[in-house]
Amino acid sequence: MTTRDVPTESGRAGGLTDVAGLRVGHAGRLGDGWLSGTTVVLAPEGGAVAAVDVRGGGPGTRETDALDPRNLVQRVEAVVLTGGSAYGLDAAGGVMAWLEERGRGVRVGPDPAHVVPVVPAACVFDLGRGGDFGARPDAATGRAAVVDAAARESGHAVAVGAVGAGIGAVVGQVKGGVGTASTVLASGITVAALVVANAAGSGIDPRTGVLYGQFFGTGAEDSAVGTGTGTGTGTGTGTEDNADAADADIVVPPSPEVHAAARRRLAEAAARNVAPPLNTTLAVVATDAALTKAQAQKLAGTSHDGMARAVRPVHLLNDGDTVFALSTGARSLAEADPLALNEVLAAGADMVTRAIVGALLAAESVETPGGTFLAYRDLYQQ
Repeated sequence: MTTRDVPTESGRAGGLTDVAGLRVGHAGRLGDGWLSGTTVVLAPEGGAVAAVDVRGGGPGTRETDALDPRNLVQRVEAVVLTGGSAYGLDAAGGVMAWLEERGRGVRVGPDPAHVVPVVPAACVFDLGRGGDFGARPDAATGRAAVVDAAARESGHAVAVGAVGAGIGAVVGQVKGGVGTASTVLASGITVAALVVANAAGSGIDPRTGVLYGQFFGTGAEDSAVGTGTGTGTGTGTGTEDNADAADADIVVPPSPEVHAAARRRLAEAAARNVAPPLNTTLAVVATDAALTKAQAQKLAGTSHDGMARAVRPVHLLNDGDTVFALSTGARSLAEADPLALNEVLAAGADMVTRAIVGALLAAESVETPGGTFLAYRDLYQQ
C-alpha cells in the first residue's frame, strides 16, 4: 500500500496546511498484526483557538471539555486523531510530553517550563483489522507523529490515504483513510479540512456506485485526493471522458456491470472479515479567519453537515463522529457584516465533504489476517 503527497495549484498544498502555520504529521504501522496509527495537527507556537462538536453516539475523546467556550483554555498547541479506539488515546500523552519539553502549553507557574499542554484527541475504531487486537497506537506513536509534523515546512503537502489514523480506516465495507481539502474564499480567507474517514455508514450510493459526496461538486482544484488517476472528482470509470465530465461537476455513474461486480466483491470480502465495519469519522476544520471560541464551535457544528453529505447513515450510536475547529486568527472577519461568518461556515461543510471523497479515492486495498478491505478505486476504476 502506498501513500501520496499531492500538491495542487502553485503555492497551495490543497489541504489543511493551506491555513498558514498548521502542520500535519503521521505515524503508524501496517503488517505483523498492525493496521493502525495516529495523525497530529500541530498549531503554530502559541496555539490556535479551538472548539469541538461531537455528534456520534459512541465517541472516544480526550480534553474536549476544555474546548467548551465557557471554560478557561482559549488555545491549543495540537490536536490528535488516532486509531486504536479508546486505547489509542494514549497517543496524546506522547504529544503532550513533546510539547512540555518545549515549554508549549497553558502557563501554570512562575517558571516558563511550568506549562500544561492541552491536547484534545479523538479516536476511531480499527481494533483487530490488522489481525492483532492489541496492536494499537500508544504514547510513542503520538510522539512520532508530532515529530513528523514539526519537521515539516509551513504549507507542506499532506500525505493522504493509508497514513496515520487512516491506516486502518474503513467506510462501510470500503477502505477509508485520510483525506484533506481547502479553498480560498472571495474575502481571501482560507478554510480547510482534514478527515479520517472511518464510518459504520457507507460512502457509496447503492443504486449507482457513485460516492455520495460527488453529488455535491467536489472540485479537484481544491482537494488533495492522491488518486494518481487524473481528477479527484471522477466517478470511478477511469476514462478521460469521465474526467472531463468531473471537471464540469457532472456525475457519470459507473456501468451497471462494474457496479454489480463491485457489490459482489464487497459482499465476499465482508463475509471473510474478522473485525466489524466500525466506526467514527473525525475531522479538523481550520481557517485563518479570526474566530472566538464560540464562533469556532459553530464552525465545528456546521461542518458536520459535510459529513452527512458524504456518509449515510451518519452519527449513529456506534459512531463517534467528532469535528474539531481551529482558528489561527491571521485574517479578520468583516466587522461591519454580522453575517460574515456564514461563508466560513458553509465552506467548512464543503471541505469536509471534499476531504471524505478524497480519502475514499486515495485509499488502496489491503489484506491482513483481520480481513480484506477493498478500495473504491480498485472496485470501480477498471
